[in-house]
Amino acid sequence: MKLTRDGIAYRVACDLPNGSYVNLGIGIPTIVSSYLTPDKEILFHSENGILGMGPVAAPGTEDVDLVNAGKEFVTMLPGGAFFDHSLSFSMIRGGHLTHSILGALEVAGNGDLANWRTPGEKVPGVGGAMDLAFGVKNVWVTMTHVTNKGKPKILKACTLPLTGPRCVKRIYTDLALIEVTPEGLLLREFAPGLDPAAVQAQTEAPLRIASDCSAMNVPENIKGVPLAA
Repeated sequence: MKLTRDGIAYRVACDLPNGSYVNLGIGIPTIVSSYLTPDKEILFHSENGILGMGPVAAPGTEDVDLVNAGKEFVTMLPGGAFFDHSLSFSMIRGGHLTHSILGALEVAGNGDLANWRTPGEKVPGVGGAMDLAFGVKNVWVTMTHVTNKGKPKILKACTLPLTGPRCVKRIYTDLALIEVTPEGLLLREFAPGLDPAAVQAQTEAPLRIASDCSAMNVPENIKGVPLAA
């Protein structure tokens, strides 16, 4: 079994502590806000100038003037605020955000992050990713565990241009939850139906197994799909 995109986002939402200030990157991270429990008060930040962002807007309820950094239509929570780019990036660079949830192309065993460019592809720029990698204490990555060609994305060393060195603290994939420690990668959880050996087989970097390592607890309706699918 491998988790769906919603399953990964749910698992991240479970770990965000109450009172956090969280930037959500493009892709899977934008779904995280849809899985918060009512007992948590978390303020989501978007680098285009929003604090207090709610979930992605439901079809038919979109406000054309309200989008996140990925140009998706979003909602606002009561008390939310809008501001310009200079203030938004001052929040990031000043260390005022507690968490950054980013997508990734590659992560190395030492926490190096590559998420903005692949060789041969034209890109407009790195955006706010470098600022988030350096300015936020807790950088958590969400991604598929392997490429669409079946190659590992968690490597001994990144092959793509780096966004930031040694910045990633946790990796949430469709197969596992992995913590980046000074001693290397530590496998905390694995997707239902798998085991540590199955995760290591699809991970280039070596994994240590946590003493309390266990299967992820994810609701059945968003858990995942068979690995052969």
